[in-house]
Amino acid sequence: MSLVDAAGAVRAGEGLDTGRLGAYLARHLPDLGLPLELRQFRSGFSNLSYLVMAGPRQLVLRRPPAGTRPTSGHDMSREFRVLSALRPGFPECPQPLHYCADESVIGTPFYVVERILGIILRRDYPPELAAAPALVRAQQEALIEVLARLHRVDYRALGLSDLGRPDGYVARQVRGWTERYAKAWTPDAPQAGDVTGWLAAHQPPESGRAALIHNDFKLDNVVFDAHDPARLIGVLDWEMATVGDPLMDVGCSLAYWIEAGDSPEMQATRMLPTHLPGSLGRAEVLCRYSDASGIPIENFRFYRVFGLFRLAVITQQIFYRFHHRQTQDERFAALGPMAHVLVRCAAREALA
Repeated sequence: MSLVDAAGAVRAGEGLDTGRLGAYLARHLPDLGLPLELRQFRSGFSNLSYLVMAGPRQLVLRRPPAGTRPTSGHDMSREFRVLSALRPGFPECPQPLHYCADESVIGTPFYVVERILGIILRRDYPPELAAAPALVRAQQEALIEVLARLHRVDYRALGLSDLGRPDGYVARQVRGWTERYAKAWTPDAPQAGDVTGWLAAHQPPESGRAALIHNDFKLDNVVFDAHDPARLIGVLDWEMATVGDPLMDVGCSLAYWIEAGDSPEMQATRMLPTHLPGSLGRAEVLCRYSDASGIPIENFRFYRVFGLFRLAVITQQIFYRFHHRQTQDERFAALGPMAHVLVRCAAREALA
């Protein structure tokens, strides 16, 4: 079997009219072969990603999900603009091809990029790839090196100065995610007042740091070379990219970083294979990132608590869509209990 990440059948309720889509894309990408064949990358929880096969050519189409959603996180034009500007200075991002604002084509705005063929690591390593400790470590080291390099990109030279407002970024994030949690409330959601109160009271002083940050930088959003699995060749899912404090990006990444020695409760939230022999511990990640970026690590407990709380909000937002029958994806049912665990873990970190 191939190591290349595979797409599956399109989920019920998330299909597209391939005839209409093909006719539209053929007008804008004249070298595209027809008819189209459509499959879906089914592992994501946010924007929907489809594999579009047109003869030998493979594209990826991204569109927002149905139902309630935060505007900026699902703005296809914004994400396409980021990719278009960033590609010359950061070749690991996908090659953007076309953005469509016309909702009559598939029902929502969307964009298409060239597919980056390779390995995507999810909760566990694919059976065809042995998780040797040396490879596990090399892939995680590559992840941190690329994140540090992203934070060194001259976003001003790429025309992305207006993508975000670095002054006051941390305060806006604390306030914004607190408000998002309230809007995603369901009767069984956990109380998070202790965590949000702690975050509001323990914000670090303005650092003056500003970088282009991905805001969802983790192993299942990067692509490794199938022929050289230690080499990172792609970074995906730029929907939440902005300009802000790079340590917020690191804190959000480490919310997903479950170690072998973490509690059983935390182990139950594991989405990525960061627990395997050879894995970097979170403290090692911070040291490597600091060395590669030149950014000193100070007061990281705040960033760690924020990352855990933000992940709790994301899971609760997705569960909210399931609770209100805005999606038929049964995977979302487990995210309500996961939000409880993440809020408890954030509270423990805050009060440690």
